[in-house]
This record gives sequence, C-alpha cells and structure tokens, in this order.
Amino acid sequence: MYKGIAASDGIGIGKVVIIKEKSLSYTSYTPKSIEQELIRFEQAVTDFTDKTMAMAERIKNQIGQKESEILEGQILMISDPMVCSEIEKSIKSDKCSEEAVSTVCDTFIQMFLGIEDEMMKQRASDIGDIKTRLLEILLGVEVADISAVAPGTILIAKDLTPSMTAGIIKENVVGIITEVGGKTSHSAILARALEIPAVLSVANITSLCKDGEELVVDGFDGCVIDNLTDSIKLQYSEKQHAYIEYKKALSTYVGKKTVTADGLEVELFGNIGKPEDAVTVTACDGEGVGLFRTEFLFMDKSTMPSEKEQFEAYKKAVIALKGGTVIIRTLDVGGDKEIPYLDLGKEDNPFLGYRAIRVCLQREDVFKPQLRALLRASAFGDIRIMVPMVTCVDEIRSVKKLVKEYMLELDGESISYNKDIKIGVMIETPAAVSIADILAKEVDFFSIGTNDLTQYTMAVDRGNAKVAYLYSAYNPAVLRSIKHVIECGKKASIPVGMCGESAADKALIPLLISFGLDEFSVSPSSILATRKVISEVSKEAADKLAQEVMKLETAKEIAELLNK
Repeated sequence: MYKGIAASDGIGIGKVVIIKEKSLSYTSYTPKSIEQELIRFEQAVTDFTDKTMAMAERIKNQIGQKESEILEGQILMISDPMVCSEIEKSIKSDKCSEEAVSTVCDTFIQMFLGIEDEMMKQRASDIGDIKTRLLEILLGVEVADISAVAPGTILIAKDLTPSMTAGIIKENVVGIITEVGGKTSHSAILARALEIPAVLSVANITSLCKDGEELVVDGFDGCVIDNLTDSIKLQYSEKQHAYIEYKKALSTYVGKKTVTADGLEVELFGNIGKPEDAVTVTACDGEGVGLFRTEFLFMDKSTMPSEKEQFEAYKKAVIALKGGTVIIRTLDVGGDKEIPYLDLGKEDNPFLGYRAIRVCLQREDVFKPQLRALLRASAFGDIRIMVPMVTCVDEIRSVKKLVKEYMLELDGESISYNKDIKIGVMIETPAAVSIADILAKEVDFFSIGTNDLTQYTMAVDRGNAKVAYLYSAYNPAVLRSIKHVIECGKKASIPVGMCGESAADKALIPLLISFGLDEFSVSPSSILATRKVISEVSKEAADKLAQEVMKLETAKEIAELLNK
C-alpha cells in the first residue's frame, strides 16, 4: 500500500498506464539571427495558443466552462506582456528560445512558489506546464496520447497537467495517481470534475509501479493498494458500489430546502474565487454565495483592476445567482497573499502586520474603486459587503463612513445602488471574538472564518508541519470562540454564518446546529453532502451532543466523540 493525498472521491480498480516524461534536454547556442529567433519563439507561442484553445474547447464540451478556464488561463499567462517581454529580452541578449523560455519560466515559478498561498502555488504549476509544452514545440518532441488508453486504465504520472487531462476519455480512466499535487491543484480539480478517483503526492509512484499492474485507487483515504487478492478486490468493489448509491442518494436533495430532521431551516451557500464560479454554485444547488474572495481579481493581473472591471465582475456574480445573496469580501491581501504591484513592503511577520482591512483603510487608491464597484453592482441583486481581519470597532466604523461618502458621490453622478446594502465582518481573530457583542451592534451580519480563527486562536502557522497537531477547529478554545460569537449574534438579532473549512465538516455540523449557526458556506462540490448531513440532524439530539462536547478538555477527546 502507498499513501498520498485524497484528491477526488471514489474507488478505482484497474490496470496501470505510466505516462513517462519525455526528455526536454537541449544544447544552448547563440542564435545566428536574433530576428529569426524571435520569429521562432512567436511561432511556438502561436502553436501553443492554438493547441491550448483546442484543448480548452474539448474540456468545455466534456466537463464544463469552469474547468476549461484553467487552460484559458494559461493562454492569458503566455500572452502577458510581462512574460513575453522577459523572454524576448532574453533572446535579444543572444539566448536561444529554449534557454530563454526555461530561464524566464523558472524565475516566475520560484516567485510564485515563494508565496504561501495555494492559488499562487497553482500559478507555479501552470507556468511549469507552459514551459514544458513550449519546449516540446520548440524541440519537436512528440506528446503521449492519453486518449488512446484502454478502458479500465489507472493513469500514473509525475504530475497530471491540465494539458494532459484534456486528452482523458472519462469512460476509459478509472483512477489517477501522481507524485505531486494537492487537493486544490488543477489536476485535483479536473479529476473531481471528471468524477475520477485520484490520489496525489504519492512519492516515487512512477518508479514503484509497472505498466499493466492491477491496483486499487482509494480516493477517500488517499491510498493506492497493490498486490491485490480476490478478497481485497471484493472489499473495494463493495465500497465502490456503496459510493455509487450514496451519490444517487445525494441527487434527491437537489431543489430541496436545507432543514434539520426536526424542521429547523438554515441557509446553505457556496464559496467562490471568481465571478464565473457563481454559476457553479447554482449548478450545485447552492442558495447563495457566502464568500467571494476578491483578491483573485487582483492576483490575476499585472496592474490593479479598475472600478469598471470590478463592477462588471461583481455584477456578473450576482446576476448568475438569480436573486440569491452574494457576500463579497473586500480585498484580503498581505500575510501570505502578496501582490507585487501593490508594493506593500517586506515584513518580518506579515500575518500580524499590514494586511486585509489594514491595507484598505490606508490605501484609498485600492479601497475606493472596490467599494464604489460593490455599491454599483448592488443595484443588480443582493450584494453584501464583508470586511476581513477586523480587530477593533474603529475599523468597521471607518468602512461604514467611507461607504456613506461614496454613496453621496454616486447620488451626485445619478448612479443606482442599494441604499440599504448590508455590511458585515469576518470573525477570524481572538480580538473580534472578544468584542463580538460590540461589533454586533455595528454590523448587519457575522461570518466566522474558521481557518484564520483557528490559526490566530492557537498561535499556529497553519503551513508549519511542526505545529500542525495544534491546528484544529475541535480545540476547546476554538469551539468556545465559535459558540460565543453565535450567541452574540443572536442577542443582537443578526445572522451568523461560517465560511471556513469547518462549515463542511460532517462531524462538526451537529455542533454548529446546536450553537445556532444560521448559514453554512462551503465549496460548491460539498453543498449537497452538507445538506444531507444537516437533514439527518435534529436540534434536540445536537443539543445533547453539544452538552457532552463542551465538557471535554482536549481536541482529541472532542474529535473522537464527534466522529462516533
């Protein structure tokens, strides 16, 4: 058995096909003609773009628009003037195209890998895919045809890139295993969209297995099982069948309200990073958007998005929800989310420094276009403004003052907006928890961000493996904070939601029901599963469980009880 990261649910039983990496070695040389070498590079980019557009179209037809945007994003990256100009500059300094592409792409890869953010690390993976495919074109290397694999195939590769995935015929591939990648990598996203079980980051798997070997891919537990016996195959066949039945059962929750077993109704929203993702929320039967992470609008560009660009993005999202609520978080940068053109400066401890609302309140050039864009988009639907990283009441009062100021500006320009737009805060610091009763008098709603709340409450860097054992929302300190925030919201008669990972935690949901959480915001793919869990919980039983849980003293004890 080999262990990895469970990236796409399901059980796959089949025979191995290893995707071997072709050699992309080259001998560097000084071009005879710089002009001809620039033309050669431009032709390679054109070829890359044409092939990528064709792949994106295949993914769009086979999987969907959202997934095709992964490859469309690569076209935008290679078209970025900053990337192209750097490669061309390298060629003009007497480098061949292969060396120029390698050097510049490697520089960008290192830059993105240096940012402690999954989205930025995925950018690094995309640049790596672009580099590989440009070198294949420049060197004339023939690419493996994944579409030709036989039915019942388990694909094994060092990394299954979006360009490789575009060739997959879903009916023929029963499992995917890679040596790199995580739950948020593009290979994982595409595997989930294709509903193919996947286990990623299995060390040296390309050399540990052989073509034709029979394996089981367990996408639930992140395991790859070899040396199959009849009894092992039967065991996993039964697990496979049970999952198929479970998925059928989930489909019965489409179009239903999100209610507990004893009729308590709550709201079930989806988290998104781009306006296009709002379509996915509706497709997955979400009732609204509980978190729109606007920083990705800023990260996808080499310059700050204008008020008009942001307005169009927010408008697009709220129209896609067809009357549903869209809670939009104001720009949350700093910490591990660095945007070079904002020039925030280097800090010894950025997580405790200049980030989120602290940046926005000091940068009118950043905050004003965003707030005006949000107000303008509110004319098209139920947009709500959510302020992150709040630690004192002065911050939210300053935001409200700015909103009123920009409302007067829009009145003077005869531009429509929702005069009663709701403004809320993310509760994600111990300071916000402590003054939740005061904040509740100032805002229209709370949303608990359990990822950062756990990090700050436990004083744990969630990216540090040495202290990962402390990073748990089951810790009594975190659970007491969540309970206190919900109680403060109830007393002030404002709704309290949760947009962190814990909102989709099946074991934690009964506790959140007991505490009185009004709104759960989860990844779109988790919406129906979350609705199912909520429907099986009664408030009475949840209250009894909560009484037991709140008496316990350690995260381990609480996890054991909840997972029963």
